[in-house]
Amino acid sequence: MTPLTRTPHDPPALVLVAHGSRDPRARVTVEALMARVRRLRPALPVHLGHIELNEPLLPDTLARLGTADAVLVPLLLAPGHHVKRDLPEAAAAAPARARVAAPLGPHPLLAETLCARLTEAGWRTPPDEAARRASAVVLAAAGSRDPDSAAGTRRTARLLAERLGVPVVPAYASAAAPTVADAVRALAARGRHRVAVASCFTAPGRFAAQCAEAAPGIAAAPLGDHPALARLVLHRYEQALTAPRRAGSRRPHAARRALAPAA
Repeated sequence: MTPLTRTPHDPPALVLVAHGSRDPRARVTVEALMARVRRLRPALPVHLGHIELNEPLLPDTLARLGTADAVLVPLLLAPGHHVKRDLPEAAAAAPARARVAAPLGPHPLLAETLCARLTEAGWRTPPDEAARRASAVVLAAAGSRDPDSAAGTRRTARLLAERLGVPVVPAYASAAAPTVADAVRALAARGRHRVAVASCFTAPGRFAAQCAEAAPGIAAAPLGDHPALARLVLHRYEQALTAPRRAGSRRPHAARRALAPAA
């Protein structure tokens, strides 16, 4: 693998870090988002690395960058194990200086993207108070046992609720409760029968499909390459450049094990 040629005047590379998926649409979607980020900032070197399942894997991307500094922008929607441990370890193992940006959520630009995808799927603002009392949205997310992840998802739900004017209830595909189906039933028990599902997933995959199948009506598409999401990626990149650098783990072998493809 030949390292890329860089000059001292080049800005740090932006490395999009996708989770990886067996669904082939996921890679296509992430590459479309990467292309949109490049169009917004043509002079900025933008690369892609996966945590697992797809190539290029993140350690390989960082190795190819050689001595070029980088900012890892996780395409993850809340804090969790990958953001707190795996990515800092990968950054510590990189050949050059690498920073880890915050996850994409919570942030108003994420809520803007979620709102836009719901609108594309057919969501309309309730026309009167009676319709509003009967309406709600379930925010479907991957789920994590990390309490910070759940807190981040709840914050995103509140931001989306402020935009929509109806309750937004977080629900999860794995590792946390409630499930989307349970959230829909709980809302129906409260008289809210007009329920849509917002997809808090970057790209199509098993979890996104599982949550959409539980929707009683409108199910939004994943976030994809929406313009607001591309702007959010660049915002997280700029934030990481100006934030004080936190001390990272110095366990490169652990990092490579954590980011190795699943068997």
